[in-house]
Amino acid sequence: MNKIWTKNFIHISLAMLLLVMAFYILIPTLPIFIKQLGGTESQVGLVTGIFTLSAVLVRPLVGGMVDRYGRRPFMIGGLILFALTMYLYDWIGGLIYLVALRMFHGVSWAISTNSIATAVTDIIPNNRRGEGMGWFGMFTTLGMAVGPVVGVWITENYSFHALFLLATGFVIAALLIAYVTNIPFQPRNVSGPISYLDKSVFPTSLVTFFMTISFGGIITFMPLFAGTIAVNSGTFFLVYAVTLTLIRPIAGKLTDRYGEAIVIIPALGMSIVATLTLAVSYGLFGVLVSAVLYGIGFGAAQPALQAATINLAPPDKKGIANASFFTAFDLGIGLGSILLGGVSQYMGYRALFCVASISGIAALLLFSVYARGFLKNRKNSNKERINRSLN
Repeated sequence: MNKIWTKNFIHISLAMLLLVMAFYILIPTLPIFIKQLGGTESQVGLVTGIFTLSAVLVRPLVGGMVDRYGRRPFMIGGLILFALTMYLYDWIGGLIYLVALRMFHGVSWAISTNSIATAVTDIIPNNRRGEGMGWFGMFTTLGMAVGPVVGVWITENYSFHALFLLATGFVIAALLIAYVTNIPFQPRNVSGPISYLDKSVFPTSLVTFFMTISFGGIITFMPLFAGTIAVNSGTFFLVYAVTLTLIRPIAGKLTDRYGEAIVIIPALGMSIVATLTLAVSYGLFGVLVSAVLYGIGFGAAQPALQAATINLAPPDKKGIANASFFTAFDLGIGLGSILLGGVSQYMGYRALFCVASISGIAALLLFSVYARGFLKNRKNSNKERINRSLN
């Protein structure tokens, strides 16, 4: 079967959409919540960073165990834990308790996202992986973009209590959908130690890390920056979401037909321009231009890099490949939030976006002169193996 849009693909994509929406509802609202608890801007970055760094510590373990024991138990267990931690936000009364909860939330995020993202690679046909990951990535980043809009609207019109209950409801819905999804992967009876790392995916993971440093700065501090120029941050995320929806299918097909580089290089370049545009924006127009550029750039680069990471790994290490990708993704966001939080406190938001663009430039250079060569070698090796099997 060569179809992408099967029932299982739709189910797993919807589960990911709801999960990501539940998490990204907190992106523009958590800084405000932390401020209400008496936190500073540096503590906003710290709370965001603690979440992602705890996820980083768990992801390699999850990747190896998902490959050994199967996707389903970790997918269901991770979603249950995620729903529980999301509900507990409503009971937080101090920063120290919030930091502790964010650590557990990061663990649940690592388990659920890694298992779901690995499960979808079992469902997508191998020869349409770029396109399939593009569509799946559209659901993911649509949740990343729509979630903040919903979060801002809920807090402005209702309360944080309503926000946390709604997010918990999204995760429960994702859990129910995941439960009825058929995952074709069957665990193998393999003895010996579990593998948690694979050096073949390091090049693209390194590029992902630098790309998401700037992303961490934008998603964490865009709400606070928008307030200083009298712009609703929800507008940025809404335009970003629409742009993502339009670019995903196009970028995925281009990746399958022409290779990852034709998508990743211009996409990273556009993300750099988008970040610099924010640094010189003083009103709605600049914010909208940046949202469109960043939607195209980040929206095209992320699934292409994820597909490239999976393609670099051996077929029996998809879980490890996804773990490596998401580890780099989370680590970039976590460190970006913490480091750029310090920049914003002492130098301002515009300096923050200028510094963030430097990490984007590093990602572009690393892919162009380093990771691109590994992808070419992998592609040539696959062609040689196919030719040998035909002869």
